[in-house]
Amino acid sequence: MGGIRYSAEIADLLGRVRRRATAEWPWHPGEPVPGRLPVKQCWGWLFAPDGRVLTLVNPRDGVVGLPGGSLEPEDRGDPAAALAREAAEEAQAVIAGPRYLGYLYDRVGATNGGRPCARVRMAAALRSVGPTAPDPASGRHYRRLLVAPGLAVELLGWGEPGVRQAREAVRTAVAHLRVPARADEAIEELPAGGCAFRPCA
Repeated sequence: MGGIRYSAEIADLLGRVRRRATAEWPWHPGEPVPGRLPVKQCWGWLFAPDGRVLTLVNPRDGVVGLPGGSLEPEDRGDPAAALAREAAEEAQAVIAGPRYLGYLYDRVGATNGGRPCARVRMAAALRSVGPTAPDPASGRHYRRLLVAPGLAVELLGWGEPGVRQAREAVRTAVAHLRVPARADEAIEELPAGGCAFRPCA
């Protein structure tokens, strides 16, 4: 194993990464969202066939995130539909086989008028990305990086709760999306012109 590999340009980008403060939302792996708790957002661990996941870097402020966001009326209350739409808008990504991982309990409910809500996490297969484009909702033009799940947790700044979430994502992806348990450790920026991924056999 040669360790983590990346280009000088990516090294410069990673040198400007800024991590958000941990939100301290309790993680409920595998548990269905209680009926009394509205689902307001969904983010996804999107797996390439080699086990790496897609992360998005905002070059304006260096903040790293997973694809995803708020449920909109057109999603009809379906977190998987919201994830597919947000992945397309933010990363020009096409996904397949979304699997529910669990939810985070947001007791403050900043996205729900100050009332508690759920923020769902899912895993899905990354099938392709189109030519890079700004997010129509925010105008942000994200840099798209494939990284190993453990490194994603570090870049996201999620600490031990993020490690637990990543483990659940990897376990689910290995079982249902046919990705390897150990991801390639190279950090790769996806081509600006887009690319497709060959599904694992």
